[in-house]
Amino acid sequence: MSSQPLVAVLDYGSGNVHSAVKALAAAGADARLTSDRDLVLQADGLVVPGVGAFRAVMESLKAGRGDELIGRRLAGGRPVLGICVGMQVLFEHGVERGVDTEGLGEWPGAVTELDAPVLPHMGWNTVEAGAGSRLFRGLEDERFYFVHSFGAQKWTLDVQPPFPEPTLTWCTYGRPFLAAVENGPLSATQFHPEKSGDAGIRLLANWIDGLGGATL
Repeated sequence: MSSQPLVAVLDYGSGNVHSAVKALAAAGADARLTSDRDLVLQADGLVVPGVGAFRAVMESLKAGRGDELIGRRLAGGRPVLGICVGMQVLFEHGVERGVDTEGLGEWPGAVTELDAPVLPHMGWNTVEAGAGSRLFRGLEDERFYFVHSFGAQKWTLDVQPPFPEPTLTWCTYGRPFLAAVENGPLSATQFHPEKSGDAGIRLLANWIDGLGGATL
């Protein structure tokens, strides 16, 4: 039995994700790297990490039917947090080096190359947190760690009442791009909370606080 929320970190071959597990544990979760379908579906929260290319991440997700698990959780209103490319694949498609790859389609729009003189965007940067953000509560003036050359540079989701408007957090590198989205049970960050020091731990703790307690 545990009073800590159980957070599954989806293990689908996305490279070294142990830092995410350690950061979630430091933030107060019972964090487990897993590909077990039942655990992924039943956990209080699911984290979808992602490193590398959009197409490679999508291929790996589909190979392990991770795309189905994410969809089933969201259909049931179960919290999901995407990180880096794990955020990018939530959009309809990604365009990298002329290759257009279909994403998970949870949000409309495309992930495209950043319009900046030097790529990748690598290092610490500030963000402009959306009003009423839960993720950035108490972190409005902090910096977070980015490593990416692509991002979502437009937001086109048209939300109709009674559904609340998503909370959008922007960052500027060359031009503005989405640094984070909070949209009902689905949240995502383009930066790496697990590499963002104390601020990243506190952001993860804010997300975990919204999960409720677990007794598994």
